[in-house]
Amino acid sequence: MLSGRRLDLLDPSPMDIEISDIAHGLARVARWNGQTTGEHGFSVAQHSLIVEEIAAHLSPGLDAKWRLAALLHDASEYVIGDMISPFKGALGLNYRTFEERLETAIHVRFGLPAQTPAPIKALIKQADRACAHFEAVQLAGFSAPEALSLFGPIPSGYGLNLEPMAPAQAQLRYVQRFEVLSDAAGFAPITSAFDSE
Repeated sequence: MLSGRRLDLLDPSPMDIEISDIAHGLARVARWNGQTTGEHGFSVAQHSLIVEEIAAHLSPGLDAKWRLAALLHDASEYVIGDMISPFKGALGLNYRTFEERLETAIHVRFGLPAQTPAPIKALIKQADRACAHFEAVQLAGFSAPEALSLFGPIPSGYGLNLEPMAPAQAQLRYVQRFEVLSDAAGFAPITSAFDSE
């Protein structure tokens, strides 16, 4: 990783995960395999910012730690990229196990429970699908009825006009939001000797 960490992909350690690496990677991973309109690809970092916002809209008063979990919901993609769901399914359980190990390490690194409770997972998934609906119609050439059939409805009372950010802007905004939510949740990430170097 650019931070100097060496991440074992088969057995990821929380000690080898840095928010700077996550933000850098996610700001450069394009949603929809890059098949979107705009000067820049629509990054997973920008998508994650919106998913966190939608989750809070769907559940007013949502605890900061779960908003942080929403922001980090695709964080594993800084290493493995963004694969469409049908392809993930075709790869089978080994891929899902690999992804889950990485997600667990990320959560532990940043003070979240290793496993997200089912109701929070469902909320984040609902927000994720809502964001995908907006992206599909505004950036990826889908019709509104097509997006509705694939991703479900958009949240009542929530509007969004998407403009893909440049990678550096998406990276900065992701780190800033992470810091706000971590502070609000009262989390101090685990540290190691590497952190003091």
